[in-house]
Formats: sequence, C-alpha cells, structure tokens
Amino acid sequence: KLRGYMITKAIILAAGWGTRRLPITKSVEKCMLPIGNRPVIDYVVQDAILAGIKDIYFVVNSEDNQIEKYYKPYPKLEQYLNFAGKPEYLRYIAPPQGVNFYFIEQEVNTKYGTAIPVGLCFPYIRPGESVAVLTGDDFIYNYDGSSELARLIMQTPQGASSMLSVEVDPNRVGEYGVIEFDTQGNYYQIVEKPSPENSPSNYINISKYILNYEVLQAAAAYSKVDITGEYALTEPINQYVLTGGTMKVVLSQGKYFDSGNAYAWVEANRTVLGV
Repeated sequence: KLRGYMITKAIILAAGWGTRRLPITKSVEKCMLPIGNRPVIDYVVQDAILAGIKDIYFVVNSEDNQIEKYYKPYPKLEQYLNFAGKPEYLRYIAPPQGVNFYFIEQEVNTKYGTAIPVGLCFPYIRPGESVAVLTGDDFIYNYDGSSELARLIMQTPQGASSMLSVEVDPNRVGEYGVIEFDTQGNYYQIVEKPSPENSPSNYINISKYILNYEVLQAAAAYSKVDITGEYALTEPINQYVLTGGTMKVVLSQGKYFDSGNAYAWVEANRTVLGV
C-alpha cells in the first residue's frame, strides 16, 4: 500500500561520454545501449513510470539527441508501419502516455560529476518537494515486472531522503563505492573501492535516490562552487548527514545491471531475453 504522498518528478542522469564502453559509445550514447530490443535507459524510465512519476528530466550532453528522438513521436515510421500492413508494431514506438519529458543540456568538458545534473534541474523543483534522482546507464531488473523505485518511495517517510543499495560478493567490493552505516543502520558515508578486509560492508551505492528539498538545495549550491575534480552528489549528502539529517538505505529486491561494464551488459541481455 502506497503512503499518503506521491513523488512525481525524477531526474535521470544521462550525460557523460561512456568511456568504459568506447569505441561503441562514440556513436551510440551509453544510455542507449540495447538490452534486448530496448535501450538501457528505458528500463529506468518504465520503472519510474510504474512508480507514479509524471515529469522526467533527462540531463544530457549538449550534443546528444538520441534519447529525445527515442521518446518522441515518429510520424514517418508510423506511416510506414500502417502502409506496410504492420500496425501491430505501432505499440512499440508509441511514447509513454501521461508523462512529460524534459531535456536539460549539460555542457561537455566543463564541471562534471553526479551533483551537476541535480544543480541544473533544481530551478524546476518546488520548495518542500522530494525528487527521485536516477542514473540512466544502469538498472534494476525484476522478473515480476514490479517497480524498484515504487518500493523505495514506499519505504521513504514523507520529507525524508533515501538511497537504493545492492549487496555484492565481498571479494568485489573494491570495484564500488561501499556504504558505511551508522549505529541505527542508516547511511553514514561512502568508502570508495575498499579492500575486502577493510570494507565497512558489502552493500554498494548505485546512485538511485529519493532526495528531499534540503539535500537538493545543498547539491545545487555545491554545484556552483569552484573545486578541482568531480562534483560527487555524495558530498552534499554527507554534509546533510553530518548536520543531523538521515539517509535511509533500502536494499534492492531485483537484480542490478550496469551497462557501463561490457560483461554485465551481456549478462543483462541474457537475463532479460531468458537465454
């Protein structure tokens, strides 16, 4: 049963060069890499729609347009399918109904990091509003078709913040940002790529959040300061926690796939296609 409030906005991080998947990402945006017959980002979008999201803000590279093209109507293709006697395919290319898509451009080769897209979208957030913040090149797959974001929302008290996590093999913690918990079992900080013997847990951050207005505001302010290096969203989250805020950690029920890793991308395709 859903709580008595709704989160209706999501920010999806879809900029970046996809360097781990070069050379294919020179011509195919990393979020558009196919999982079955759909791009990876569509698994994120459909999960968000199932969770009741009505406004989706894609933050994309200023030179990219493949995501926008995918979610736009395509009249010429519709005409062809009707002309060719293949109307049954029209449902595959129809844009989702009841959802508004916005495309926010992020300039390439300037400030980078997961806090920057949040800062770019902050002017579209109302005071007191909570928003889902999701990465567009990885996803959670549920065999039963349920929504991972819906579960995250249901387990997040109104006005609170939370993050989704998955458990990994303890021998693989050195590949990820690992969550360290406080004494109440909530988020304390991220330990980047620890050795197995020094890891605070084997639960990793997969950058899928519910963020309240306070954290969103802090991220926007952080994105405007001048620093050297990456603007990580975990920095304002850490400050929020250090000053008394609570970030709940919710364990995913589905299977996590990161398409930025070629081997995980192959496994995702095999899982989705059932082969």
